[in-house]
Amino acid sequence: MGLSASTPTAAVETSNVSDHQTVSPPSRCPMHKRKSQGCPISVEPSGPTSDSKTYPVPAHQDQAYQYVGCPFASAQANKKNLDPSNLMPPPNQTPSPDQPFALSTIREESSIPRADSEKKWVYPSEQMFWNAMLRKGWKWKDEDISQKDMYNIIKIHNQNNEQAWKEILKWEALHAAECPCGPSLIRFGGKAKQYSPRARIRSWMGYELPFDRHDWIINRCGTEVRYVIDYYDGGQVNKDYQFTTLDVRPALDSFSAVWDRMKVAWWRWTS
Repeated sequence: MGLSASTPTAAVETSNVSDHQTVSPPSRCPMHKRKSQGCPISVEPSGPTSDSKTYPVPAHQDQAYQYVGCPFASAQANKKNLDPSNLMPPPNQTPSPDQPFALSTIREESSIPRADSEKKWVYPSEQMFWNAMLRKGWKWKDEDISQKDMYNIIKIHNQNNEQAWKEILKWEALHAAECPCGPSLIRFGGKAKQYSPRARIRSWMGYELPFDRHDWIINRCGTEVRYVIDYYDGGQVNKDYQFTTLDVRPALDSFSAVWDRMKVAWWRWTS
């Protein structure tokens, strides 16, 4: 599942977590079925090499399933999240000094498959988001934010990422024949002030600049493909925690991406 402290997008997940043993998802919590459908988790990369390509597990994802809320989880589950050496949670799940209210450490599983894994990406908790904002220089004031605000920020953040993935899947449908198992997300990064050429051209025409930008790198059955996502303010937050207008498209890094964008532009024009 980068951002500036004021924008509810996916960058919070760049925080570091100490290494722990990987924990499997709760047995009765929903998981994706890529392996059971006969789709390999590790795929052969494109290019001359025959070595299997694997992707490093992000530290913040390695023990993420310890904190995933599950309807069947025991009420004592949180006790298992403590470091046995000091009975403390990981640093990014620890309340910050002078924090004005308690924040949830529960993390939500996304719908986004993680490359080279049977698991999916897991979103940050309220506490992780708060700590990440502080690390980025944000200074809270009593009138700035409340416990309810943090709950809403996490909901908006997660919804933004789910919508971005849905848009990527629409583009990837053009490659269903070559990648029947579907894509998975390798990594992502925030580039809030590095405006894309398309965003700059739109601004010259009088449109607003996006408030954030992400680049997502996906695995298309062995081929790495970069997507550019511009986030625009869409007005009031609706009941589904949506307020952002997303502009998602493959980066012009290859002839395949150029061709995809030409085809889609033609379809939009002619329809």
